[in-house]
Parts: sequence; structure tokens; C-alpha cells
Amino acid sequence: MTRWLKLHLGAVFAFLYIPIAVLMVLSFNKAGLPTAWGGFSTEWYGKLLANPKIQSAAWNSLTVAVISTLLATALGTLLALGTERAKPSSLREALLFAPMIIPDIVLAIALLSFFTLIKFTLGLHSIIMAHVVFNIAFVCAVVRARLKSFDWSLVEVSRDLGASAQQTFWRVTLPLILPAVIAGALLAFTLSVDEFIIAYFTAGAGQSSTTLPMQIYAMIRFGVTPEINAMATLIMGFSFLIVLVAQRFNRGIPGS
Repeated sequence: MTRWLKLHLGAVFAFLYIPIAVLMVLSFNKAGLPTAWGGFSTEWYGKLLANPKIQSAAWNSLTVAVISTLLATALGTLLALGTERAKPSSLREALLFAPMIIPDIVLAIALLSFFTLIKFTLGLHSIIMAHVVFNIAFVCAVVRARLKSFDWSLVEVSRDLGASAQQTFWRVTLPLILPAVIAGALLAFTLSVDEFIIAYFTAGAGQSSTTLPMQIYAMIRFGVTPEINAMATLIMGFSFLIVLVAQRFNRGIPGS
């Protein structure tokens, strides 16, 4: 039985990662053709980094990811603290994690409709707001995993010793849940960098609000080129690195 489980696991990993491995190999193909190997070369990475549209889109993605991560982490952490101390409610739990469950296309249309209703100008700022809405639930879920085993008596002791609520939070609560907060922030950052559908619907027109996934979509409509393979390789490598760092912080979260 164990042998069959190992074979099944191997087949699943092969199905998931062989296409990624092929893409990464083709990004170093000098010939630039998916059907013929012309030798090892890094010229496509050089052309990719010299492309002004790629540079602009990468900067936009970084700006959106950093700002939305900071906002979502702060709001998600406070939301986790509030919901964990509140009386349990199935309705509140359902509403809290709805952005994680509903399809991205539904959330994107809802956000676009809302921005249109209030006559809100679209741009990088609207993408940031949309990503904050999307990421808060993920940050909240990670922080709440830590709070499940949090010793709330430490907070009561701090207050009994004369510390204010703000002092207790900064000197007792936050240091104890910090690994979970950082892990949630890294997860939010990764999701924001890779997210396409919500950004596409809430970006508006123009290169000034085009993110990296949107630029990839615009390029891939004319066929998969070695530059796209190189870009996808860099994005995947960066995403894997962030996930590994997040998992390292998750080790300090009981029950994770």
C-alpha cells in the first residue's frame, strides 16, 4: 500500500512540476524555439530586463504588492485579534473568509461595479484597494492559527501590572504573534504579485496601471516567446522563495 501511495505522490508531483521544468529549460534555449534546442544562453533574460514595458509593469506590481501587503497585514492582524476574542458566530466566519472562497472573477466584477457606482477613478490605487480586500482574509487566517494557542492570561497580567492597552499590544501581544504576522504578510505579498484577474478588472486603461501579470497576458496573446518563458521563470523563482520564507516563519506557529 505504501508503495502505491508513493507512486501516486510521484505522479502528482510529475504532473505539477514537469511543465514548469520544461518552461524553465526553454527560457535558456538559444534557438528561441520550443521544438529545437539551440544551446544554452541567457540572452533572453538580458532582453527581458532591457524591455521598458516590462520594467514599468514590474515596478507597478512591486508598488501594488508592497502597499497592499502593509495595509492588509495591519487590518488582517487587527481583525484576527478582534474575531478571536469575540463570541463565536458562524455568519461572521462565513463573511470573514468569503473573499478566499468566492471565485476571483466574481470578486473582480463586484469591485469594478462598486468603483463604477461611486465614480471612483481606476488606476494603481484601485488595484491596491482591491488587493487589500482580497488579502485581508488570508492574513487573518494565518494570524488566527497562532491565536488559537495564545495565552490570553499574559495580556491580563500586563494590564494588571499597569500597562495600557497600547503598551500591552506592542510589548506583549505583537512579539508573541509576530511570526504569524510575518508569514501572513509574505503570503499576501506573493498573492498580490501573482494576481491577474482582479488587477485586470480594476486597473483602468494605460501602461501606468499595468501590472506584471497583465503585461504577460498582453505579450502571450501573440504567442509564447523565450522572453515570456524567462519572465515566468523569474516570477516562479521569486514566488517559491517567498513561500519558503513564509513556511519558515510558520514553523513557529503551533498547529501549523
